[in-house]
Amino acid sequence: MSLPSWTDESYGSMKRGALWLVAVVGEGNVFTKTQLKEAFPGTAQIDRRVRDLRDFGWRIDTNREDLTLDANEQRFVSQGEPVWEPGKGRAKTSTPITATQRREIMAKDGHLCRSCGIPAGQMYAGTYEAAQLDIARRQVLKSDGTTVTQLVTECSRCRVGGRDLTTDAPSLLTKVGNLGDFERSILSGWMAHGEREFSALETIWAEYQSLSAESRKEVQDVLTENTNG
Repeated sequence: MSLPSWTDESYGSMKRGALWLVAVVGEGNVFTKTQLKEAFPGTAQIDRRVRDLRDFGWRIDTNREDLTLDANEQRFVSQGEPVWEPGKGRAKTSTPITATQRREIMAKDGHLCRSCGIPAGQMYAGTYEAAQLDIARRQVLKSDGTTVTQLVTECSRCRVGGRDLTTDAPSLLTKVGNLGDFERSILSGWMAHGEREFSALETIWAEYQSLSAESRKEVQDVLTENTNG
């Protein structure tokens, strides 16, 4: 089945943007904001319309997710729902996350990614990419079969990789049942306080990772001196 033309103005700007990505850019390739605006002259907020495709499973990375890109570049990683087809691409409404909510959620999560535990600014292992934290909407499957949306703090990698994931509560209950007594005791403590309690060593490590290279060297020197002494 052939694709409609991305120049067909009978389609909305988001659908035309999707068709442009598929027909002109191609999956895995980079495009710039300038190229996008030149392709759609006179179309207001075309960059926002293209970003809206993420709500339909499209993966479009910026320099937040891909450090090889500059601020004017984006990478069309993969296609999601074919929004140009009849019945597809319907608006998905969600309540915007306020600045107050963002601060409260991040504070509750200890300013750490809820999925992998990385703090903002720490480099991912084996890379020069620093983690950035934001708020993600996560689908949670409850024991009664219903699904609810919860807001959590996640790093850029986990947020991108987990967009289509749903937390399975029944499966989690099984995992809890398989824990040993010591692990259950720790988990119960976290639940009682409503947050994961990080040890002093974990907290020091997180703070150390956020330091500049020069400051890290100072900490390393002090640690070496105290250890040898």
